[in-house]
Amino acid sequence: MEFDDDVIACAKTVERADPERFAAVMAAPLAARARLFPLYAFNVEAARAPWVTQESMIAEMRLQWWRDALEEIGSGRPARRHEVVSPLAGVLDAEGAALLVQSLEARRWDIYRDPFEDQAHLERYIEQTGGHLMLVAARLLGARQRAAALDLGYAAGLAAFLRAVPELESRGRVPLVDGRPEAVAALARGGLARLARARAQRADVPTAAALAAWQAGPLLRLAVAQPGRVAAGQLHLPLLRQRLRLIWQAASGRW
Repeated sequence: MEFDDDVIACAKTVERADPERFAAVMAAPLAARARLFPLYAFNVEAARAPWVTQESMIAEMRLQWWRDALEEIGSGRPARRHEVVSPLAGVLDAEGAALLVQSLEARRWDIYRDPFEDQAHLERYIEQTGGHLMLVAARLLGARQRAAALDLGYAAGLAAFLRAVPELESRGRVPLVDGRPEAVAALARGGLARLARARAQRADVPTAAALAAWQAGPLLRLAVAQPGRVAAGQLHLPLLRQRLRLIWQAASGRW
């Protein structure tokens, strides 16, 4: 797949809306970038669809538009012309489309102000958003095993979710089933356990896909050690440490 105008537009979308993931893709080989940018541009559009309006029906319609596009891709029918859908259709198969449809279903939680039903619901949301995104990225680059990519994507998705807690609360959402520091630390420990399990099967996840999880381990360890940082909006790494970690992972292939 080449860098045509659509892929370039996807790259610009990711650069504007998700600069950390953009940095991870730019650390990957050129051929991988051309496949990952349409996927990550889709993720940008899907993630923001519930938030661009306060009208729940309109937000539902936006998610449905993307679901219809994915179902066109999955069925093998000609996909609608769109700067993200068109290049995505060039790399995505039916299984990948089905995984992304499930991620859209999970994102319906973002539309409403209802809390998660229980801890299992929260963890399912993380797996179907972060986990499925990593799994599809790995499959686009040739992986065929699911478990390690799902575990790695869950860990990365959880780290990102914990960083977003203050913003979600400011928008009237209830992101944590239990916001006590000890419960936050326990949730982060669960993410670290899945990260360790993924690392035990590192060969099953292409490095170019795994780079998107480059901050997961340090952020989750920070949440375990200092869970109060989550509520305070201080779950982040120094910029220099971020850059050095990404460079090291890209060069070594280890995560």
